[in-house]
Amino acid sequence: MYSLLLMALAGLLIGGCYTFYQQKAARWIPICFAVLAAMSLVAAYMLTL
Repeated sequence: MYSLLLMALAGLLIGGCYTFYQQKAARWIPICFAVLAAMSLVAAYMLTL
């Protein structure tokens, strides 16, 4: 259950990363969103083990 929620959160974070990149925001904002999305996917994977 929690892994599904974490994967959904990762999808939202990737969408935020993409939109901030398209808006030419500061470079660190999309990078932070991408790192958080990757961490969410890793946590979801760890919960499925």
